[in-house]
Amino acid sequence: MDENGRTGEAIRRIVIVGGGTAGWMTAAGLSAVLGGTRIAIDLVESAEIGTVGVGEATVPHIRNFNAKLGLDEADFMRKTQATYKLGIEFRDWGRKGESYIHPFGAFGQPLGGVAFHQHWLRARQRGEADSIEAYSLPIIAARLKKFAPPATDPRSLGSTFSYAYQFDAALYAQYLRAYAEARGVRRTEGKIQDVSLDGETGFVQAVILESGQRIEGDLFIDCSGFRGLLIEQALKTGYEDWTHWLPCDRAAAVPCDSVEPPTPYTRATSDDAGWRWRIPLQHRVGNGYVYCSHYISDDEAARVLLAKLDGKAQADPRFLRFTTGRRKKQWNRNVVAIGLASGFLEPLESTSIHLIQLAVSTLLELFPERGCATADQDEYNRVMDLEFERIRDFLVLHYHATQRDDSAFWRDKAAAPIPDSLAYKMALFRDRGVVVKYRDGFFLEPSWLAVYLGQNILPRGYDPMADAIDPAEAARKLAELKAAVQSTAEAMPDHQAFLERFCDARGAA
Repeated sequence: MDENGRTGEAIRRIVIVGGGTAGWMTAAGLSAVLGGTRIAIDLVESAEIGTVGVGEATVPHIRNFNAKLGLDEADFMRKTQATYKLGIEFRDWGRKGESYIHPFGAFGQPLGGVAFHQHWLRARQRGEADSIEAYSLPIIAARLKKFAPPATDPRSLGSTFSYAYQFDAALYAQYLRAYAEARGVRRTEGKIQDVSLDGETGFVQAVILESGQRIEGDLFIDCSGFRGLLIEQALKTGYEDWTHWLPCDRAAAVPCDSVEPPTPYTRATSDDAGWRWRIPLQHRVGNGYVYCSHYISDDEAARVLLAKLDGKAQADPRFLRFTTGRRKKQWNRNVVAIGLASGFLEPLESTSIHLIQLAVSTLLELFPERGCATADQDEYNRVMDLEFERIRDFLVLHYHATQRDDSAFWRDKAAAPIPDSLAYKMALFRDRGVVVKYRDGFFLEPSWLAVYLGQNILPRGYDPMADAIDPAEAARKLAELKAAVQSTAEAMPDHQAFLERFCDARGAA
């Protein structure tokens, strides 16, 4: 082995510790790519150890993951009780009584090479523009409870959006388990009692089960959840605590009966000590309350959650405790932490499964030799750290950009310090509507626009390049776009009707 960890020896055995969504997504992703090699993949999990399994909403990137696996969309949706998702509705975040949708798609189209929102800002100053939502096809379709797949013609208005899914995470894990096992992944049932480390390198050599069985590996993937069995308990990697920016530290989750057809969007409603999620599936509705224990007790949070359900609760609330933040290294020696073992960002923007997907794809891009070269680890950690930080900033924006002052939690959040990187982004937008763009990072311009404008952050000015187009001409184009968006959305099938025709899962509940 050289000074960088290069050995020239190929990895022959991968051990995934933990199942659930993270473990089986990892197993499926690795087996899809490595299935034709001599690499053996083992997954160790215990049926006695429960999984979190409450994250049921996704972002459009999940479609790329499923496509790489070669999954049939209709079959996947039936088996996971999935519905379609065009965005996330935020209620009561700017002011109580207000609502906006963060869409998976664009606001309008550029005019004269200038971003659409700049023309909208100018028209708004002149009193000639409707709400920014009127120019977004996925928002209007979501409000009308409509859905159709995006058009394939890039010239069509119907091509200006994407979509994700709302599904049962436990069923998704089961679905991917069957996929992975069919491609050679070996599952071992059992609890891990000890971890064997190499005295010279500090690498994990094996995990030892309560039964005494020893499972050796060259590369270990820690999907053991919050406890971080390998990355933290064995390797003492350390954790970067972000609760000074994202103070919620508890969640209560409960499913309830459906009382209406499922909406093609997830809902996040702010409450006195945090926020509540609502995720409609084909067979039920997933609900939860993410809150800060300094402002509300667990019992009171459960009472609030149960009192605000659409239908009858199907179980008692389950409670989760967490600390927002990330591991100081997500790849340390020969251990890669994926899922909750790598860190936690509250599911306000449905990013948990996205981070799992990014971790798997990045690991495959940087797939190591047995020595796990330092350069590979550093690049992996750079990519994952960057994504965590940019998602963190976007989540903090929701809390900071509020005008709510009706509870101690919201008064404190509005006054709390924010990351310098977010302060920089907000300052540029407040000046003349500039949305900071990066080569890497998940949330693009429409996402930032949705939250800025949805929570009443309006720039003082606009890009002067917009003045190159005559105001009357710009107003005419805005009116045409608004009419086209409305008519295109109205022509779509009802979301429920599309589900019934394409992937009805009612017999599988």
